[in-house]
Amino acid sequence: MSMKPLEFDRRYGELDQVISAYLGMSAAEEPDRPSEALHAYLRHTWHTRPWALATAEKQIRDYARNPPGRLRLSLGEFYPVPDVGLPESDVQNWLFTVADHIKQSIEDGAAPKPSAPLTHWEWHARFPELGQFLGGWFSQDMPDEFADHEEAVRDYSESTDPRLVARLVGELHELLALHLDESDYALAVAELGMEVDPPQPCTPGDWLAAVADELGRFRAEYEGPDGAA
Repeated sequence: MSMKPLEFDRRYGELDQVISAYLGMSAAEEPDRPSEALHAYLRHTWHTRPWALATAEKQIRDYARNPPGRLRLSLGEFYPVPDVGLPESDVQNWLFTVADHIKQSIEDGAAPKPSAPLTHWEWHARFPELGQFLGGWFSQDMPDEFADHEEAVRDYSESTDPRLVARLVGELHELLALHLDESDYALAVAELGMEVDPPQPCTPGDWLAAVADELGRFRAEYEGPDGAA
């Protein structure tokens, strides 16, 4: 019988967050230097959920001390660590090294400096609703579903809970406040799932700013002059 969600989260929830940060990345941990994937996890978690770091360290260390056998895995009673590019015989030591880095970061109070996201996982962890918006409404199928970009934005606004629309507007402003180069904004929208170009002649940054304005305007039209939806 597969593990129930509550039990899974208690035992492996934060471990799963750490492992997810490694998908598509190298698990190249050194005793004196965390990998890029772990550094991204530490940076994001320090600045959003610092209390989760101790949970991550404990769950990873407990798992490494008691790795599951094949029977337990087949029954769904343990978390199966996905392939992180290491031989199976090296995974246990790697987990201990990851736990050591997290422990050291907590004990030293070593919060990485804020920066723009540097990995695919970090982009989606920091801008989850923007990822839903770009991946869901601006995939390669967008030209077949909508007449233009503005129609797609309006469809999102009209079909999405207003509180999520407000969250998206906040994430757009947060991204724009990073003052990235246009090449980095192009990378950002690609990492977050956009598979079509912005409408001409907009640059990616210009288009993101225009979307934030459009969503505010569409919301005002939806609520009416008295502010009631």
